Amino acid sequence: MKIVVLSTNPKLYSTRRLIEAGKARDHEMLILNHRRCYMNITSMRPSIHYRGEAVTGVDAIIPRIGASVSFYGAAVVRQFEMMGVYSVNESVAITRSRDKLRSSQLLSRKGIGLPVTGFANSPDDTEDLLNFVGGAPVVIKLLEGTQGVGVVLGETRQAAESVIEAFRGLGANFMVQEFIKEAGGSDLRCFVVGDKVVAAMMRSGKEGEFRSNLHRGGSAELVRITPEERSTAVRSAKIMGLNVAGVDLLRSNHGPVVMEVNSSPGLEGIEGATGKDVAGIIIQFIEKNARPGRTQSRGKG
Repeated sequence: MKIVVLSTNPKLYSTRRLIEAGKARDHEMLILNHRRCYMNITSMRPSIHYRGEAVTGVDAIIPRIGASVSFYGAAVVRQFEMMGVYSVNESVAITRSRDKLRSSQLLSRKGIGLPVTGFANSPDDTEDLLNFVGGAPVVIKLLEGTQGVGVVLGETRQAAESVIEAFRGLGANFMVQEFIKEAGGSDLRCFVVGDKVVAAMMRSGKEGEFRSNLHRGGSAELVRITPEERSTAVRSAKIMGLNVAGVDLLRSNHGPVVMEVNSSPGLEGIEGATGKDVAGIIIQFIEKNARPGRTQSRGKG
């Protein structure tokens, strides 16, 4: 098969591992920088060009779309879908998962456990907003944030109100969530491929840090998850429409709650903590499922 990895940086661990895993199984592997792809949007013969040439003969794509280029990256994925190319994660699912508010609404509608979450536009609503998420401390998140950037802990009511006022002054969209104190600054990253959690790790923030992201100095270790946590992770990925996802859970007093469903989860931390060949599992999933025109949305999103 000819498999394209859409990535802006060929040196990234996740990109390199996917290329290695594909080549190890005798596939033709190619890296395309989706920011440098350009599209011929025509009714009968849509095409994608890269460095002056049409991209042809592709059987499947693996989108590694960063949050900063979600709009253009999703457009490139959608164009491949219109060409009948199988995408591991479809454009509709990627854009759906990138919108934290939309994700929370979709998950809550299906009964998935979530931290109590508030969203408002007017400063007149701040007092009641803080009340119904349980009061301080609260977590305040920018909707466009990623890897822990734009996530602030308001430890007191006054601090929370100050952060909310500052975000509103910048015209930023944000959510306010209850702080799950019993999680102790740790979360679970469940790596879902298809209908299975193929690997799981516990991430812990460095001392004094409530965010557990590895990019922020956190650590990771192998963890055994419960059947309920496994089911929650798989259901969350399915609700988003993602075949490959990193589902982040917190262990709360009322069961697992979902913090985020990531459409481009990194491989370095999970492979390092678990010793599993997650990249190889993704390639095997493509082998079983990639068929011309099999994309469900067909670029409709």
